[in-house]
Formats: sequence, C-alpha cells, structure tokens
Amino acid sequence: MRIEHFLAANAAAQPAKTALITSHKRLSYEELDDLSSRLAAVLFANGVRRDDRVVVFMDNCWEAAVSIYAVLKAGATFIPANPSTKADKLAYILADCDASAILTQAKLMPVVAEACGGNTGIFVASTVGADGQSPVGAASLADCLTLAAGKIDHRGIDVDLAMLIYTSGSTGRPKGVMMTHRNCDAAADSITAYLRNSSDDIILNVLPLAFDYGLYQLLMAVRLGATLVLEKSFAFPQAIFERIREEGVTGLPLVPTMAAMILQMRDLEPGFLPSVSYISNTAAALPPAHIERLRCLFPGVRLYSMYGQTECKRCTYLPPEELDHRPGSVGIAIPNTEAFVVDDNGQSVPPGVAGELVIRGPHVMQGYWRNEAATERALRPGPNPWEKVLYTGDLFRTDEDGFLYFVGRKDDIIKTRGEKVAPKEVEAVLHAHPGIAEAVVVGVPDPLLGHAIGALVIRSDPKLSEKDVMRHCARHLEDFMVPKIIEFRLELPKTDTGKVSRRLASEMMEAAQ
Repeated sequence: MRIEHFLAANAAAQPAKTALITSHKRLSYEELDDLSSRLAAVLFANGVRRDDRVVVFMDNCWEAAVSIYAVLKAGATFIPANPSTKADKLAYILADCDASAILTQAKLMPVVAEACGGNTGIFVASTVGADGQSPVGAASLADCLTLAAGKIDHRGIDVDLAMLIYTSGSTGRPKGVMMTHRNCDAAADSITAYLRNSSDDIILNVLPLAFDYGLYQLLMAVRLGATLVLEKSFAFPQAIFERIREEGVTGLPLVPTMAAMILQMRDLEPGFLPSVSYISNTAAALPPAHIERLRCLFPGVRLYSMYGQTECKRCTYLPPEELDHRPGSVGIAIPNTEAFVVDDNGQSVPPGVAGELVIRGPHVMQGYWRNEAATERALRPGPNPWEKVLYTGDLFRTDEDGFLYFVGRKDDIIKTRGEKVAPKEVEAVLHAHPGIAEAVVVGVPDPLLGHAIGALVIRSDPKLSEKDVMRHCARHLEDFMVPKIIEFRLELPKTDTGKVSRRLASEMMEAAQ
C-alpha cells in the first residue's frame, strides 16, 4: 500500500480526530489530508510528475508534514533535508537527485538560493517571512494551500520510490538511500507491532523529520490514525515535559543524548511523566547504566532498546521483559525480518563470536541512488537467487539464545599494542561511572602503540579527575583497553541528526595532541 493512502483512509474514517499538534497549529486528519492535496495539485501544475524528486527543506513544523504527503500524492519521491544543511551540501543533494522542486521556509531561503545557483528549472515554494511576504524567487506556500485540490491520477504503485534519505556522509559524500512505499510500509508495520502502538497513542517527536527515526514517528502515527506532537528540539527539556503533561503523551522516542540530558537533571522524581507508557531508543545503544537509571525514573514504562540503520530503518529491538536478563543487548530481529551474524566469508558464526550483522526482509532498501559501487558493497546475494540482503558494516555477537549485542562499526575498531579494542566496550565502562554523563572513545595515532585509546568525557561530577577515570577503567578493563588520554568537554561533537560523531571526536583529539 502506498503511504499517502493511509492518510486518506484515516481522513475518511475519523476526519475530526487530531492528527498533528505543533506549537502554532493543530491539524485534524481531514485538514492534513485537504492541505496536502492542495499542495500536491500545485506541485503537479508546476511540472512535478510520478517518480520526480522533491526536496523538503524544513525544520519540524506543520508545513513539513503537509509537504511530505503532498509530494507523495503528486506521485513523486520526497527527500527530507535537515534544516542545518549548508549550501554546498544542499547543492550536492539537489544535483545528485535531479530535484524538480524544493519546499522550504523563509529563514532557509538564503541557503536555497545559494545552493540553486541561479537554476531556474527548480520550482521553489516557501513559507512567508517575518514581514508577511514570500521570499524573492519562491512561490508562497500559504497561497499554494488556498488553491483547489484536484485529483491527480499519477498511477503510482507501492514499488515506486517513496523517499530518498541522504546519509550523513561520515565517510565521504552523502548517499541517497532508496526506499519504496512497500519498504516503508513493511518497516512501519513491523515497528508499530512490537511497540504495541494503537490509534489511541499520542506520540511526541523532537527528532528532526530529516532523520529517519523522527520521520517514521510521523509516518507511523498517520498509518495508525494516532496523534503526533511535533516539537523542534529537546533544547529545553522542562518545556517538553510540560508539553507531554498537557497533551497526555503516551510515546516518547529518545536518542542517547536526550537520555543523558534527562539523567543529568537533579529535580526529577520517579513517575514525573505519568501518561507515558513506552520509551524507545535508537541512533546508538544506550549504556546499561543509563537504562537502569531510566527505568527508575519511569517505573512501569515499557523501555525499548533498539538498533537500526537508514538502509532498512530498523534492525532489532529488545523486548522490555528481557531488560533484566540482558541489559546490554539490542535484542532480536524486528517482526517479519531476519538478522544474523557472519564472518568475512559470509558464513554464520557461533554465539559469542563477533562478525558482521546481516539483515533480511521487506524493509531493506533498494540501494543507493546512482551509486552502484556502494550498492554492491551493501546489498549482496541472499539465501534465494532472487533476493539481496543488507550487510550493515557493523560488528555484532549473539548469546546462546540468539540475542544480539552491538560490538562496533567494522571501521571503528581500534588496534593498539597488537590488540583490537571495540570503543563501545570502553564506553560502557565509562558510562557506568556515576560522575560521567557522556563519553566517546576513539583511537589516537601513537608512534609506539599504533593507536592510543582516547576518551572525550562530559562530567556530571565537576570534581572528577583524569586519574579518577583511569582508575575506574583499570578496575573493569584489561590494561590495553584503558584510555591513555582523557579530555573533559562541555559537549560532545554531534552530527546533524544529533548522533555523537566518532569521526569528529577523533579529529578533535588528534588536533589537540
């Protein structure tokens, strides 16, 4: 089923129900459906056709949600771009996907103008500025939403591309991950099943819609006929907590940096958000010590530790009832998929042995847009002649019961003194120290060791010293795994989507030596 059909179905079944809540606007399912149909008609009138690419360059606002469904209703493919994207990267994305249109905000128009570089072949629509006027070179999005909504017979089917999501590009130019409607629906169906979501859920999203974890909160809520509360960020946690109480939020998706912020707050009492029934985490594994403390703050709340990749949306989840037995695990394959660990020859490895995680299922991407070499590295022949499976590039191991444990990126492994060290193992020990809020571990070039273990640390105890950290690590790690370099920072370097960036951390530590 195509993604936009779920919106139409819910608009027909429960037109008055609230679909979307933002700080400035509330939209019912009928209103979201109507506005997106109006904008789709404008896109079609301006030359957007089936399988064309349209960039949605906005922050978390109601116009972004309308834009995403409008693109799909026009039969096209949407590309969500993070509002912090700079002109050179946006220019690359526009050229790489051969975009037909851009939907944006007035405050971002200077970036759009620079990225387009005088290209008049791209239709641009923008929100109005503070002066009430649409920016030069852009159609008024507000005016677009007042025009009639004609039916568009694009004849699209569910194997058409629904979206291209450009990866962060930590190893080079960003790659466009191709996901069909069928891919997206399979992922959403699986995730909502294990989260036990229903149309009664009210889900909070502070994560960027350009980040697949944030984007799917919208897609899943609309698929279910639930309500999404859309906020721009988690910069002011107390304001977000008040919003959760006001709206009776039941679902709270987190990333580790958000969890760390919550755990640093001293005035929170257990059960302080009584309406929340489940919390999910992905982007990176939560340290077991953080899981334990979150469970104390949120008694009786289902906590899902998950692992995913843009290339298949979600790979694994740990059923909440397993947290006591395997707090360090990211679980099992999500429903209707498979996950297994293989060696360098593609053969399954026994429990306890690290190897590359491979994902099989209907949620696996179609490949990277116009990048055959990268596609061939990631998608390789599966068990059957007609299928491809995803080689994730991540190292995992399983326990005797088949539960999966993240070891690290294949290219993150640090070689020191002839030994191999997984940064995640060291980080888990660091996060277990009560005086440490966050930490990231990297290899720093060293003429004697090959690489020395280095750690950037955010203190929750200002009295914590480098020697305290090293002594703590020495009590819990083998000697070659103990960090030799400790640097205290006020914040850790992050990507546009809020993930801690090991690459940027490595560059910072190398520059400081």
